[in-house]
Amino acid sequence: MNKVVNLRILTLAGIFILLLTLGLREIAPGPRSAPDYDGMSRGPEVVVHIETGMSGSEVGEILEENGIVKSSLAYFRAAVTNPDSQRIAPGEHRIEQRIPASEAIEQLLDAERIVNLVRVRDGARVIEIVKELVGAGFKERDVTQALAELSPPADFKLKSLEGFLYPAFYSFPKDTNAIDAIGAMVTRFKESTSDVEWRYEGFGPDELLIIASLIELEGTPEVLNKVARVIYNRLSRGMKLQFDSTIHFIKNERGNIALSIAETKIDSKYNTYLYQGLPPGPIGSPTRAAILAALTPEKGDWLYFVTVLPGVTRFTSSYDEFLKFKAEYKRNYRNGAFE
Repeated sequence: MNKVVNLRILTLAGIFILLLTLGLREIAPGPRSAPDYDGMSRGPEVVVHIETGMSGSEVGEILEENGIVKSSLAYFRAAVTNPDSQRIAPGEHRIEQRIPASEAIEQLLDAERIVNLVRVRDGARVIEIVKELVGAGFKERDVTQALAELSPPADFKLKSLEGFLYPAFYSFPKDTNAIDAIGAMVTRFKESTSDVEWRYEGFGPDELLIIASLIELEGTPEVLNKVARVIYNRLSRGMKLQFDSTIHFIKNERGNIALSIAETKIDSKYNTYLYQGLPPGPIGSPTRAAILAALTPEKGDWLYFVTVLPGVTRFTSSYDEFLKFKAEYKRNYRNGAFE
């Protein structure tokens, strides 16, 4: 009797497993349903246009339609396993036909293959982005007017678009007007932060965007969350932030590491050596990573940090130790470590 019952149980279990397997095959097609080119018989280059906000599957469909990849599913699977695919710029790309899906991603990420390329680098200022657009053929008058006409996203009260032109590579067709080009950058900002809750310990959207811009310009990717903590610790103690990046913003300079005493006394609300608290607006366009760092600072009591070597930043809560780090930085600077 027990053997009969056990046999029935096993039979029912087998049927269930069979049905489940068939169902999974319907949901997740196997490798045979995603044919891919081997790249041995590649074709000529074609120009494809990637719209802002396109999903990986939509990009795959365009590539398949243009004979670039053998199947949109092959591209989609390659994109899922390559996080850099999220950085593919909207616009027009020159790309070869009949290539493997993984190589299609590489070519889409290749800045040299982007037609009419406009680079908005991490932390870029509006004045720098204007130069990029003018260099790409836009009239400066039209760009300036577009900046005046367009507004920040609804959650923000800031008047300027400084900080809202999201860092990415862009490409625009020749007939694109300045409003649409700048609007695409603001749209990219909205898409990249669509899941962000712009609140942290009493700070609202405007303040958090300003903080994120400071983090972007002061930190490197591996220490963004620590830099965020230093900002919050200094603000909570009523200390001046004293960030060189704010002076560089006032003077519209890049790459000048050393500051003179006179420069730290420039009378501007953006001068965090002279004025306490946050500057009145962002000092550049922060990336999503810097924005998330502003919302999730690392725990610590640090009040100071110094980049003593390229890629090496030291943090401390001790002023005496800070002075030692500063001396180490000066030695390295004199020895040409930052050239």
